[in-house]
Amino acid sequence: MMSDDGEKGAPTASTGNSGRNPWRFLPVAFVGLGLGLGYAFGFQDYLSLGFLAEQRDALKAFVESNLVLSAVSFLVIYTLAVAFSFPAASILTIFGGFLFGWVLGSVLVAIAATIGATLVFLATRSAFGGFLRARVSGVVKRLADGFRDNAFGYLFVIRLAPIFPFFVVNIAAALFDISLARFFAATFLGILPGTVAYAYLGQGVDSVLVAAREAGREAEISDLVTPEITFAFLLLAGVAAIPTIVSQLRRRG
Repeated sequence: MMSDDGEKGAPTASTGNSGRNPWRFLPVAFVGLGLGLGYAFGFQDYLSLGFLAEQRDALKAFVESNLVLSAVSFLVIYTLAVAFSFPAASILTIFGGFLFGWVLGSVLVAIAATIGATLVFLATRSAFGGFLRARVSGVVKRLADGFRDNAFGYLFVIRLAPIFPFFVVNIAAALFDISLARFFAATFLGILPGTVAYAYLGQGVDSVLVAAREAGREAEISDLVTPEITFAFLLLAGVAAIPTIVSQLRRRG
């Protein structure tokens, strides 16, 4: 009797915890609310090189007079932008390099981006991770298993070459059962090269802004990012992927 009750009761409890608990959607709802409010209040209007061109002197002056306050404010703003999944990582990193120099800008961006990404990861995993993982099969399941077995390597390579939007990777990683520690480490280390590159570009963005204004148009990120830099990112990702590929081949062999 007790054995039968135990066998029948376990699935019910599991289902109740994963499928009937509405509170698990609260973090995702909060992210969605923040994103909606951000767009409603026009936050996206401030995330452009046009705004930076118009306000660069005032922003520079404020940072020089209030370095600590500026750094903390930038850290918070960047973290919230990533946590609410605003597609603004590149432009904010350029802002960081312009305002704080590439060294301090890179440090602030790497910390803020990793914290924000982790918040999205945790919110998505709590709401949908277990539910979707229990229902995948076939090729998707094999991909998920492979991702889980070498989570750090896969995620590190994806972060290194920003082929996919930053917020998409944050969400997708939560569906592949990656541990929090691996996600945090792979994200922080993986975004460092790109962060430094974009912050360095931001440090020299002033001449680009002036040239664009003289040409009667608004500067764009494409004015800063050269094909050589894009190729370098892809090359770095290819090199970083070699150990993962070799490991997979050895397992199959």
